[in-house]
Amino acid sequence: MKSATIVGAGLVGSLWAVHLSKAGYKVTILEMRSDLRNVDIAAGKSINLAFSERGWTAFKAVGIDSHVNDIAIPMYGRTIHDTKGNLTYQPYGQEGQAIYSVSRAGINCKLMNIAENIGAENIQILFNEKCIGADLKNGIVHTENTKTGIKSKFESNIVFATDGAFSAIRYRAMQKVDRFEYNQHYIEDGYREILLPANEDGSYKLEKNSLHIWPRGRFMLIALPNEDGSFTCTLFMPFENHEFSFDKLKSKNDVEHFFKEVFSDFYNLMPNIAEVWQDHPLSSLAIIKCYPWAHGKTVLMGDAAHATVPFYGQGMNSGFEDCTIMGQLMDKHDENWELIFDEYQKMRKPEGDAVQDLSLHNYYVMRDYVSDPKFLLQKKFERRIEQLFPGKYTPLYTQVSFTNIPYTEALENGKQQDTYIKGIMEQHDIEKLFSTDKIDALINSLFL
Repeated sequence: MKSATIVGAGLVGSLWAVHLSKAGYKVTILEMRSDLRNVDIAAGKSINLAFSERGWTAFKAVGIDSHVNDIAIPMYGRTIHDTKGNLTYQPYGQEGQAIYSVSRAGINCKLMNIAENIGAENIQILFNEKCIGADLKNGIVHTENTKTGIKSKFESNIVFATDGAFSAIRYRAMQKVDRFEYNQHYIEDGYREILLPANEDGSYKLEKNSLHIWPRGRFMLIALPNEDGSFTCTLFMPFENHEFSFDKLKSKNDVEHFFKEVFSDFYNLMPNIAEVWQDHPLSSLAIIKCYPWAHGKTVLMGDAAHATVPFYGQGMNSGFEDCTIMGQLMDKHDENWELIFDEYQKMRKPEGDAVQDLSLHNYYVMRDYVSDPKFLLQKKFERRIEQLFPGKYTPLYTQVSFTNIPYTEALENGKQQDTYIKGIMEQHDIEKLFSTDKIDALINSLFL
């Protein structure tokens, strides 16, 4: 029987196991952690994730998209909280378009359940198996059980490393391959999560179907809804050397003063913020680039190949898209893995680089621009153009989040569109045209 080893039972690994099982492979998933489904992960670090079109496409490819509906909360736009507590709403796209808030642990557990149920005879997940080495050329993975200390050897036709940004396969084997290129870049900002609980009656303290942002120039707080009425909130801020940075929040008094001064409306929702400040760890954010992604019978997928920062909500979605593309190449090359791996890495490497560039760009958008009146006017202008000429104009965010247009193409389109729209706005008083209902006449003159 055809066999495959997957290192890492995370999001990409669990989904990819379903693909392989449906193609008739006997799949062994090796996971370093204990089974998430049996562990209290409330105090861990995760960041809620935004599930969007590329994720839906990957799930539809193996017929499991309906399984996400019960854990995914639609967010139709951003709600911006200014320093005075005033709210501004920005739709993400056209009416009905949404990205979906999902718990990282929740969707991971769901995918493991799906893998075990759909591939009951073909998929086996082994927990507490830490990768300690690999023979990339021959498809062999060496592990050590973190509980028993027993060392094991797993050999199969092909090996997929889906073990995250700090991949053991990449570190222990791939990086030792001649001419392997690797770069790890930490941004100067870190993050800390805060759980905003539901009201006593279980209702939400903020608008449920929105991603909430408190932009403050050099840093920001965001909040994504959970199924139980709570919000997973994340403060992104420099570690040190700024007026507002994590190193200045040394005591409960520091934390309380900081939130009262900078996020006053959030403090009113959660006056005990200082008491729960240490419930989640302070964590760092890195972008990882490497190449080649394949060697012998082994290939990197997801964060192991192209880890990014979370500001476009595309880290998970791009990893799921890896599965979509790999599945298509399996059909194209009739499971000739040498040809599949070669084309996969050549196709996906530029896309991995592009999503990293997009992710950093959107951080600046979220923390700096979403409260800028000129930026808001530009987005309003672009939405109206898209409404009138959907086939001729698609905003960058829509291309990335609501289509499967390659990231490279979306990035280039976005640069050209930004220059074009800014040029129009310099020549015309767009705000006045909106207020006098003459904006459509201008758009028609440009696009008809």
